[in-house]
Amino acid sequence: MSLYRKYRPAKFADVYGQEHVVTTLENATENGTLVHAYLFSGSRGTGKTSVARILAKTIMTQGIADKAVCKQIEKGIEEGSIVDLLEIDAASNTGVDNIRDLIEKIQFSPVAAAAKVYIIDEVHMLSKGAFNALLKTLEEPPAYAYFILATTELNKIPATIRSRCQCFPFRRIREEDIIRRLQFIADSERIVIDREALRLIAHACEGGMRDAISLLDQMRSLPKITLDEVGLRLGTTGSEAVQTVLKAVAEQSAPEIIETVRSIEESGIAPEVFARQILTALREDMHAAVEAHESSAPHVAILDTLLGAIRDMRSSPVPGLVLEAALLSLAQDRDVPAPPRIAVKAAEPPVVKKEPAKKTEPAEARTVKDAPVAKSAGTVEAPELSLENLLDAWPSLLKDVAPASVKMSLKNGRVTGIGGDSVTVQFSSAFHRDRVKETNASRGIEELLQRIFKKNLKLHCTIDDAAIPGDARSDELVNVAEAAAELF
Repeated sequence: MSLYRKYRPAKFADVYGQEHVVTTLENATENGTLVHAYLFSGSRGTGKTSVARILAKTIMTQGIADKAVCKQIEKGIEEGSIVDLLEIDAASNTGVDNIRDLIEKIQFSPVAAAAKVYIIDEVHMLSKGAFNALLKTLEEPPAYAYFILATTELNKIPATIRSRCQCFPFRRIREEDIIRRLQFIADSERIVIDREALRLIAHACEGGMRDAISLLDQMRSLPKITLDEVGLRLGTTGSEAVQTVLKAVAEQSAPEIIETVRSIEESGIAPEVFARQILTALREDMHAAVEAHESSAPHVAILDTLLGAIRDMRSSPVPGLVLEAALLSLAQDRDVPAPPRIAVKAAEPPVVKKEPAKKTEPAEARTVKDAPVAKSAGTVEAPELSLENLLDAWPSLLKDVAPASVKMSLKNGRVTGIGGDSVTVQFSSAFHRDRVKETNASRGIEELLQRIFKKNLKLHCTIDDAAIPGDARSDELVNVAEAAAELF
């Protein structure tokens, strides 16, 4: 038996990441306020059908005192052998005749259970005539009949149908919830897997528990599941190519754009999937720009072009060509400004500012502080560890930070103090602080600090509860609009 079927939630307590749905349904069950029609909506693998079956168990056993009978009903639901539960795949039963057949059968009372339950999956696939036929039954269902509709596209459900149902949105499951569930399954099945591998699986499945468990099942025969093993089976995700192509757009490098698109196609990544990854990166960047009180207009212009390309790709015989054309148009159209965080400045990189008095000093009088990362063939004396020296060294130090997204988050922070063997960096956003803490960025910064000051230092990340005023920020440290020119 596959792991997904074996560990499919059998009761409300087993459902992960949908507490807002589970709590409401449990309370309705206890209070006797269940209704005759429910509509579950959300992306794939988030638990819609599983919760529908759990709810069906509750409905079909209500009022039955004999526990043996209840267990028999529950077993029939799990095996799909009970006649009072009918699951319909609307994707293959779209016509009005299918719904009329259902309506005819609904007139018969339940055979084994206390009620009859109809679960209609992907209900948005029904035809207009089928929806009209279903509507009358939803308005006046028999007392023993219940409907649970599930869809991944709520916008395609007619308002008349939605108004007859209690609607529950199923959210994408948080990565931490997916990791906890996968770890539980791995422990139960004695599967040896690294924590980093679990995190990569959870991230790749984009909030879908079913896909995550299926991927774990695919690799369960390995003696040990490592990060590299997961990467091999997922294939390249295209995340590295996203930064490459955005850099190529900013630099107006048409050959690099074409080469990147060709490379992702050869790697087995669908152009539409890659375009969505670009959109995700731009969306995060737009959010960061808004958070920094910067204009979002450049992002909106680029997002609009890519959204149009995705629509065209769905009907194009050569989707990669549509993506190439969209990216090339962005690179060539100077009326569409590149977002400051994505663009690569044509001007020379920023230079560390110095006080006017220091500019007149002779070269031999300059301190190590003025050139904290200077390299020479001989031994360079480590500068004194002071807040002033650290602030001067920080911009040069950040240039060596990778990846670019972490560099952006670090530039959101500001160095606020030195205490003992620790350096405190304060962030105005929990998002940027967590990005630094959850990656190896802290370790990398500590290594760079050691290289400059010849001392083992720990990076301590904190968050400022109050908004950091713009005039209090150092131009060299947290002016994101300028600093982001170095990201790509």
